[in-house]
Amino acid sequence: MTAGSTLRFLTEICAWVATLWALWPHSVALALLSVVVLIGLPAVFATPGDKRHVIVAVPGGVTVGLTILQIAAAVVAAWIAWIPLAAAAVTLVAAVTVSYELPRWRRLLSQPHP
Repeated sequence: MTAGSTLRFLTEICAWVATLWALWPHSVALALLSVVVLIGLPAVFATPGDKRHVIVAVPGGVTVGLTILQIAAAVVAAWIAWIPLAAAAVTLVAAVTVSYELPRWRRLLSQPHP
């Protein structure tokens, strides 16, 4: 596992938990749906060559978009649901994740459509 994939996974976990916590007081159904979406979409839709097992092949731009969605959800939900110190830590991890993701995103965006 590379540093980039480790950071991406850590950010995904933050997104899942923080989004659940941020939405739970407003709507339990929406909170659960958000976790299903954040976990399910990247599990189903992937770019060939980026994952070993691809269920539904999509262009690299979709994979990049799903990654950006996870990162944005982690940061926004952390600031809504958690204390500022925790939210700042998530924001820092997200920023470092983006810096590690840029080469992968360039590669994904340069691939031809599946």
